[in-house]
Amino acid sequence: MAATASAALIAELEGAVDSRSPERLAEILRQMTRLFLADAHRLNEDQIAVFDDVFLRLMERADAQALAHLSNNLSGISMAPRKAIRQLAFHDDVLVAGAVLRRSSRLPDKDLVEIANARGEKHLLEISCRQTVNASLSDKLVERGEKAVLSRLIQNLGARFSEAGYAALVAKAKLDDGLAEKLVRRSDLPPALRRELVAKVSDARMRFLQALPPALQGKIRTAIATTAERVEVPAPMPVDYSPALAKMVELSRKGGLNDRSVNRFAVEHEYVDVAAALSFLSGTPVEVIGPLLKTAELDGLMVACKAARLNWSTTTMIIRHRPGCPAITNRELEQAKAAFDALSLSVAQRTIRLW
Repeated sequence: MAATASAALIAELEGAVDSRSPERLAEILRQMTRLFLADAHRLNEDQIAVFDDVFLRLMERADAQALAHLSNNLSGISMAPRKAIRQLAFHDDVLVAGAVLRRSSRLPDKDLVEIANARGEKHLLEISCRQTVNASLSDKLVERGEKAVLSRLIQNLGARFSEAGYAALVAKAKLDDGLAEKLVRRSDLPPALRRELVAKVSDARMRFLQALPPALQGKIRTAIATTAERVEVPAPMPVDYSPALAKMVELSRKGGLNDRSVNRFAVEHEYVDVAAALSFLSGTPVEVIGPLLKTAELDGLMVACKAARLNWSTTTMIIRHRPGCPAITNRELEQAKAAFDALSLSVAQRTIRLW
């Protein structure tokens, strides 16, 4: 029944599609997409299959811009047409494939592994952002990915690794201080492999610390010790940052994680979101950021804000609205701004890793 309906509909479209301009074809594709999205929640698999065949027919003549629009619209739909999703995912242009590779739940792992094996770094980078990355897929990403892919994959809390995958990651991280620092923070890293990285990370941190002016070394050592004490003391009501971190990942994908959004979190006293945003933007574990928001000392918090590339206006809002902290004086704020302006991004990013 569905096959008959699909064939009839496609036959009806044939003449119209062949005679249309690219602009009109794109509009027809958009109309079909809106029609599908409006009813997707109540369609059965047979009805979805009809839409699938129609989408495939229209996609044959659609340009990259129209396909990218379709990919973005279908990528988040749990009952999206499987064949259309697969064709979009395998597209050479990452602007077309990207949204589906990042978000679609209709792509089986075998297709993702095949794409990861055949496509380049940009496609691999999109796959590494998926909410969940199973071990068979992560193994292929580790095998073929460059630093950006490995870094994104390491920081993806939904990524799982096989023993062989972790061993390959550690081997690559030994050649790169930045990857080593990120990888050693993963709680699921096997203890034996963690021990292999600890010495390298410690040496890199010590070299950086020794290169700083003595006065700054003292401040950093004091801040590290204070932060370590705060992290080691169990909180009476532990905060679950998982939803907030997931929110930041999605906000970042949409281009909405920036000074404006973080400023709003601070003004509205959404400090779980502030901590998650600083963690995501600076690449620092949220367990380290949390205590910095609750201490009267500003040095650590300013380093985190600078490392997250926030401007002074946003940093001021975070400082002024810290939960449970006394109000800061204008004099203290002036001194903090001078220190913030003098701190370079590179020093801030390396310093925050010492935490």
